[in-house]
Amino acid sequence: MMTRAIRWLLPHPLLTVILTIVWVLLQNEFSAGMMVFGLILGIIIPIITAAYWPDRPQGLRFGKYMVYCCVVIWDIIVANIQVAWIVLTKPNSQLKPAWIVVPLNLTQPEAITLLAGTITLTPGTVSADLSNEGHSLLVHVLHTDDPDAVRDEIKQRYEARLEEIFA
Repeated sequence: MMTRAIRWLLPHPLLTVILTIVWVLLQNEFSAGMMVFGLILGIIIPIITAAYWPDRPQGLRFGKYMVYCCVVIWDIIVANIQVAWIVLTKPNSQLKPAWIVVPLNLTQPEAITLLAGTITLTPGTVSADLSNEGHSLLVHVLHTDDPDAVRDEIKQRYEARLEEIFA
């Protein structure tokens, strides 16, 4: 009985926490009132939108998700430096852009969306398309000597971690 009430009140606990934190950050001022109001929004918004999430992921591994976030943040920092170096040192004629098809083992839409977002957030790569069946992503790379290595890195560094998170 109690777990049903908690599940109704917090249909997406992680979303509640994220919304609360984002609200406080957007206010540019920390106060108890802003925190409470952010928490109220963090509770109400997921309740209102719960009907649009009928197949929400179950058993999301929060610890592995935090590790994944740290890996992505690190990769964004490193990729920014790499892209800046490429832009400053390579003339356009020496760039080797590539379209890469990344076959997917992921099946959950949330996991695929997170993978596509991660690829797009990382400078130098963009997720351009998802196949109709959802079995592969089309990724554009700014510069690479080995497209197969880029595909393998995406699968090992991101997709494998997402499989563990959403398993």
